[in-house]
Amino acid sequence: MTAVRPESTARPASGTSFPAGFVWGTATAAYQVEGAAAEAGRTPSIWDTFSHTPGKVRNGDTGDIAADHYHRYRDDVALMKDLGLNAYRFSVSWSRVQPTGRGPAVERGLDFYRRLTDELLAAGITPVATLYHWDLPQELEDAGGWPHRDTADRFAEYAGIMARALGDRVGVWTTLNEPWCSAFLGYGSGVHAPGRTDPAATLRAAHHLNLAHGRAVGALRAGLPAAAQVSLTLNLHQVRPLTDAPGDVGAARRIDAVGNRIFTGPVLDGAYPEDLLADTAHLVDWDGLVREGDLAETSRPLDLLGVNYYAPTVVSRPAEGSGATRDDGHGAADRSPWTGCDDIAFHLANDDLTAMNWAIDPDGLHTLLTGLAAAHPGLPLMVTENGAAFDDYVSPEGVVNDPERIAYLHAHLDAVRRAIADGADVRGYFLWSLLDNFEWSYGYSKRFGTVYVDYASQRRIPKASAHWYAGVIRRNALPG
Repeated sequence: MTAVRPESTARPASGTSFPAGFVWGTATAAYQVEGAAAEAGRTPSIWDTFSHTPGKVRNGDTGDIAADHYHRYRDDVALMKDLGLNAYRFSVSWSRVQPTGRGPAVERGLDFYRRLTDELLAAGITPVATLYHWDLPQELEDAGGWPHRDTADRFAEYAGIMARALGDRVGVWTTLNEPWCSAFLGYGSGVHAPGRTDPAATLRAAHHLNLAHGRAVGALRAGLPAAAQVSLTLNLHQVRPLTDAPGDVGAARRIDAVGNRIFTGPVLDGAYPEDLLADTAHLVDWDGLVREGDLAETSRPLDLLGVNYYAPTVVSRPAEGSGATRDDGHGAADRSPWTGCDDIAFHLANDDLTAMNWAIDPDGLHTLLTGLAAAHPGLPLMVTENGAAFDDYVSPEGVVNDPERIAYLHAHLDAVRRAIADGADVRGYFLWSLLDNFEWSYGYSKRFGTVYVDYASQRRIPKASAHWYAGVIRRNALPG
C-alpha cells in the first residue's frame, strides 16, 4: 500500500523546482469517464437520471459511455505511465458498488476498482480514491437525498465497505469532492443533479454532507491501516470584492460564508461561523439541524486537505434597483446557487478566458494556498484539481496542439511553486483532467483533458500539454 509522503515539503531548490518527492498526478471522476452505466449490477445515480431528463444537459448528452474508461482502463493506465505520473485520483461510483445505497456491496462492482488499483500499482502509480464525486444512488435521492439526515449514515456505511475492500492497496482516501457543488448547484440553482431549487434544502444538504464526511472519516479510520491518509477536497472560492466600498466588502464576506466557511468552519474549526448562521437564519433552523455531537464528528482530524481551483470569485453589492448580474461561472439558471445572496452581483476577474468563460488568474491560486496555510498551520495541502477547457481539435497531421493549456498550466504551477516558497505545505498537484470527458451539464462540448478523446472511436491522443506536463514531472521543475 502506498500513500502520499507524510513528511512536510521542503522549499524548492531553485526558482523553477519543486520539493523532492512532490506528487504529480491527474484526476477523473467516475460518471465523467467510466461509461458502462448499466453493467455488472450498477444502477442509476442522480446523474444518470438528470442527464436522461430532456433539457438538462447540452445536446442531450449522457454519461452512458463517456470515455469508456471502465473497459479501457488498462490502456489509460499505460498512458499515465508513459506520462510519468506518480499518482492518479479517481472516484468510485457509489451505485456500482452499492446499487441501492444501502446493504451489502456488489462484488462485481468492487472488482472493477480492484482491477484498476492493481493496474496502477503495477505501473508504479499511487491510487488516490475519492468516495463521492456527485453521483448519489438514485434510490437515496428518492428517499430524500442529501437534505435528509439518513444519507449521512448511508455514506458512512459505504465508506466502511470501500475501506475493507481496497484498504490493503489504496493508501490515500478522499471522502467528498466539492460538497459545495453537490449542495448548492444540486439543490439551489438546479444546474446539477438532482436539479432541485430549494434554498432550505441546500443548507440542510450542506450540513449533512459535512456530517457524512465526518462519519466517513470515522469509518475509514476504523477499516484502514494506521498509515493510510484521509482527506477532503473543497472547491474553495477565492473571493474578492470588486472595490473597497463597504457594500462590496460586505458582499465578499457573505459569499465567503456560503461558499467556503460553511465547510471549513465545521470541518476545520469545529463550528459554523456566526455570521453564516445569522445570514441564513430566515431559511433554516440551524439549532434543529445541527444536533448534539454533530460538530465533533464533522471536525475529525484530516491528514490532507484537497484544494480545487479554477478561477477567482469577484463580487459587488449593486446600487439599489440596478439588479444583480451573476457571471459566476456556474451556468445559467433562473435560481442562484448562492443561497441567501440573490442581491449580490458576480463579475469576471479579467477578460483572459477559457472555453468555460472562466477568467485565467493564477495569482488567485497562490493567494488561496497561502491563505489556507496561514489560517490552518500544520495542515498539509494538495491541489487536487486545476486545469482548463479550450477548443481543442485534431490537426490534419493527427496531433492536438494546445498552447493555451500549456500557458495556463505553467502559470498555475508557478503559483503553486511560489506558494510553497512562501511557506504553504503543498504536497502535490493533480491536473484536471487526464481525459476529455462528460463535463456535467455541458455534456461533451467542453474539453478539459490533457489527452484528447475521439468519442466516436474512443481513440486517445495525448495533446501537446500532456508531453509538456510529462517534461515537468521528469524534471520536477518548470521549464527555465
